[in-house]
Amino acid sequence: MTGFGKIFIVIGIAFIVIGLVWSLFGRLPGDISFKKGNVSFHFPIMTSIVVSIILAIILALVQRFK
Repeated sequence: MTGFGKIFIVIGIAFIVIGLVWSLFGRLPGDISFKKGNVSFHFPIMTSIVVSIILAIILALVQRFK
């Protein structure tokens, strides 16, 4: 398998993990949600902040041990 194929496999696994983690967080306190009639709007501010912090920590650890 070439290096290019391995990169796609790693990216796919990363997307699966991110999807599972995202479903666990769901709607945290601090997320904005509006519903009026047939229209609903959900903006996950707190979830985005938590995911951003986790990714920053992971990337800092990867870069430190590289």
